[in-house]
Amino acid sequence: MPSDAANEAIQQESAYILQTYPRPDFVLERGEGVYLYDVEGRRYLDFVAGIAVNVVGYGDAEISRIITEQASRLIHVSNLYHTVPAGKLARLLVESSPAFDRVFFSNSGAEAIEGALKFARKFARQHYGEGKTTIVAFDGSFHGRTMGAVAITAREKYRQPFMPVMPDVRFATFNDVDSLETAITDDVCAVIVEPVQGEGGLRVADHAFLRRIRELCDQHHALLIFDEIQCGMGRTGTLWAHEPYQVQPDMMTVAKPLAGGLPIGAILLSQRVADVIQPGDHGTTFGGGPLVTSVAQAVFQRISQPQFLEHVREVSSYLDEALHDLIAEQPEQILELRGRGLMRGLRITGAAGAVRAAGHTVGLLVATAGEDVVRLLPPLIVTSAHIDEAMEKLRQILTSE
Repeated sequence: MPSDAANEAIQQESAYILQTYPRPDFVLERGEGVYLYDVEGRRYLDFVAGIAVNVVGYGDAEISRIITEQASRLIHVSNLYHTVPAGKLARLLVESSPAFDRVFFSNSGAEAIEGALKFARKFARQHYGEGKTTIVAFDGSFHGRTMGAVAITAREKYRQPFMPVMPDVRFATFNDVDSLETAITDDVCAVIVEPVQGEGGLRVADHAFLRRIRELCDQHHALLIFDEIQCGMGRTGTLWAHEPYQVQPDMMTVAKPLAGGLPIGAILLSQRVADVIQPGDHGTTFGGGPLVTSVAQAVFQRISQPQFLEHVREVSSYLDEALHDLIAEQPEQILELRGRGLMRGLRITGAAGAVRAAGHTVGLLVATAGEDVVRLLPPLIVTSAHIDEAMEKLRQILTSE
């Protein structure tokens, strides 16, 4: 049973916070490395990382120092004025890929998606006139909870309660090249795709699939948008998840891991898209503020170091072997291994939610992706010892099911 301190916090949240999330009956208080601790002192190995956000873990000394120093100087002035940190971060992001020339900062992934949709619509209108407004997305997609983002999110449970959503959206079949020929036509202004689907079950895009999207976008004068909000910034072993495909997008949305826990989103875009956006076309009050961009610089510089990415690839390989061993032990319960790098999914015969709940009792935090996929998203600083611990806890859960 929760302690008095936990009960008080839970009851206060229940009384005053809009209940849009079902939460377990413990209250987290602090974190250290890849572990979280609740108010009763129980320790949890975190394989959720704030939903792929806390890439450098908890209690990082450098991040804490930057927050303290920048907060003492300047937290917010709005985008009516220049500040130093935003420009420095923008330069780092642009220089990370030959595909991009400009950055627009926002506060979240959903806001980055909204901005990218607006930019695509204006680009098409300015270059090709009225009527070229259709956005193509894919089954299994998840792009956020705002009205534009939910319109391009395929799962009905996210869309149906808020109908009618934004019109002129068409869904194609993920990894089905043939479906692209029907979906991408001259009325399409943009195609948006996750190189690795998050909420959609950790499905990885095929090389031929992404290459064909790029070809059809060029053929029909549509923009290609990669959503790397969850799969980007080292999560799959390369800085950007699309790098191994050698397919360049016109825009890319990033967010979750960028500031290691502080709220930020960004749209990276090519100059030809940037050229159609004028002052007043879009805006943000808080996006790109000096505090969050100071932290994001440090996080980005660390993640983008070759030795850090090599670490991610090494522990990813170790995790892959460990998961295959687990599957060999539990072939009737684990049906499929999905994902790439440190973004993995186990499709199981039972309910993924039951595994997540059982994890709470053994001190392991995992997420889900749909009804039957257990999602693993550890901080990128995870080690082989942490993976061993996680596998033992998963083994304990699965053998007791």
